[in-house]
Amino acid sequence: MATTGRPGLAELKAEGLAVAVVSTEWNAGIVDKLVQRAREAGKVAGVQVDEFKVAGALELPVVVQAAAQRYDAVVALGCVIRGSTAHFDYVCDSVTEGLTRIALDEQTPVGNGVLTVDNEQQAIERAGGEGAIEDKGAEAMQAAIGACLELAKVRTRPVKN
Repeated sequence: MATTGRPGLAELKAEGLAVAVVSTEWNAGIVDKLVQRAREAGKVAGVQVDEFKVAGALELPVVVQAAAQRYDAVVALGCVIRGSTAHFDYVCDSVTEGLTRIALDEQTPVGNGVLTVDNEQQAIERAGGEGAIEDKGAEAMQAAIGACLELAKVRTRPVKN
């Protein structure tokens, strides 16, 4: 797991923004922690946070896209744990490509907090909270808010002729 080189968890101020958090029901214990940490980071930044649930990671993109049309930013949260088949690779690739496409097509920041791990212990270590070495729920929220604030700056610039 990469824990070096990541940006500091800056104190962002984004009052007036609304962020949708879309999370999965699979691996609920892990995902609930991700959602809690994202919600807390949103609260610190002063954003309105609305939450939506889907069954699994493959259902994330369709709800994230709908939310991207209505919210300033979206955070996608889930946990895919490698099994003994290639299904893991297909799910992870599809979700990542889908979320990236949505961000580009909708021009709305999407924080990708979908954990893709080899085992449950790795997920616990990345979910935030006591003893965790990473805080992917909070980081996804902060990334989405940060991109939203920067995008607002870019949009104040006149369109190039």
